[in-house]
Amino acid sequence: MLDYIVQQTTIYMESMPKQVRKKSGQFFTSVETARFMAGLFAIPAQPEVTILDPGAGTGILTAALLERVSEIPEVERVHIICYETDEKIIPVLEDNLRYMADHCVKKVDYELRTLNYITSQENTFNGSLFPESGVTCDLCIGNPPYMKIGKDAPEAKAMPEICYGAPNLYFLFAAMSLFNVCNGGEMVYIIPRSWTSGMYFRRFRQYLFCHGVMEQIHLFTSRDKVFDTEQVLQETMIIKIRKQRQTPSNILVTSSESNCDFQHLQQISLPYSAVVYGADQYVFLMTNHREVEAVSLLNAFPYTLPDFGMKMKTGLTVDFREREALRNIEVDGAVPLFFAQHIQDGRVCFPIGKEGEYLVPSRKSLVQPNSNYLFVRRFTAKEEKRRLQCGIYLAEQFPQYQTISTQNKINFIDNAEHTLSKDVVYGLYVLFNSTLYDVYYRVLNGSTQVNATEINHMPVPDISIIEALGQALLGKSDITEETCNQILEGFLHGENQRSASLS
Repeated sequence: MLDYIVQQTTIYMESMPKQVRKKSGQFFTSVETARFMAGLFAIPAQPEVTILDPGAGTGILTAALLERVSEIPEVERVHIICYETDEKIIPVLEDNLRYMADHCVKKVDYELRTLNYITSQENTFNGSLFPESGVTCDLCIGNPPYMKIGKDAPEAKAMPEICYGAPNLYFLFAAMSLFNVCNGGEMVYIIPRSWTSGMYFRRFRQYLFCHGVMEQIHLFTSRDKVFDTEQVLQETMIIKIRKQRQTPSNILVTSSESNCDFQHLQQISLPYSAVVYGADQYVFLMTNHREVEAVSLLNAFPYTLPDFGMKMKTGLTVDFREREALRNIEVDGAVPLFFAQHIQDGRVCFPIGKEGEYLVPSRKSLVQPNSNYLFVRRFTAKEEKRRLQCGIYLAEQFPQYQTISTQNKINFIDNAEHTLSKDVVYGLYVLFNSTLYDVYYRVLNGSTQVNATEINHMPVPDISIIEALGQALLGKSDITEETCNQILEGFLHGENQRSASLS
């Protein structure tokens, strides 16, 4: 049955260019992924089961789950609810649903709802009507549309409890699906992993963990092999959620390289409290004991940068918007404009003969004091060894300038109240240039972008310890990752010894 649906999907994809489907956030699930997702459900042994597929497409996920349900002897009837609004794909879905009903060993009836999944349930979700009037299902399986929408879009306005800023449809679908699942029911979704951290998704995490618990997470270690026929580079994960309040003691985390390699899974069982952590309910996606150790060690630190008046900020100048103000050589009124390319082997080198590395600022918002900073690249390639790539910037290197500017593809850490001391800058460099912090950040954020929000929430030791770490590095010509590891590990070893003696 599923093979037939896949065949019909392939025919549709060949007739519809990817760029057309991309405009509606439409990316199809592979047959291997569909079967894996369906296999995560614990099918209830009851006479009738209701399946919900909120963004059904051609019905691949529904067919995979129907295959699973068909294996349960106690189930006599299956009711399917599919939502789809794309007029081009609705005829394909309708034919596929009819095929499923005709060829399934169970009694199957279905509803094909050509309504907007979000806005059609606005009143029910926001409590204007009795919950009984909305959709209720036992099992929900979903591959939602991946598409950013405006904060004033109808879908965003329909779910104000979930939205912060301009949302993405995928997490609105996930929240509405959890709303539709009956108590004790399950949902399995394949979604980007961007929701697991940051303030942007905080309301969604609050809703998710207020009404449900995660029982299993599956991660793909190669981001270009999940929707391989679609050439999607989004960091993607599969989550299994049960609608209940009581949290399990552990979460099973599995991983595979691609969507075709579910036979050779890596897996680890982790304490629930270690995965869903802190007041902001960040989700730490650990796949091995090395990552578990890094998260455990750093989460023992009691402070964050803002506790000491420090913050990571994004560079001030969007260079392509200031083309008229850029200069290739120094001229009167120009200030240095620092790019990611100026960060080299832990230090900031300037000038390097780069085009447009001087700026004649047109307004005050484009410049900052020539002070001490830790620069951090905002973007790195997926294949690069390190996600956190830092450079020490000292004002004394450039005494001829009162102000400088930073391009928006680098971040910088400063203190709004006073200049960071050299000890502190070097100490911050030890932390963020260490393997430990790089591993921690990769667990916290799967994207190749280093976000200031996550860095400002990362745990750090006391400021006196940061200064001591900096003092240990000052004067060394070797400021490589290995040197930073040695300094930080020496501190951690000393802390462990002190803790052991106190206990």
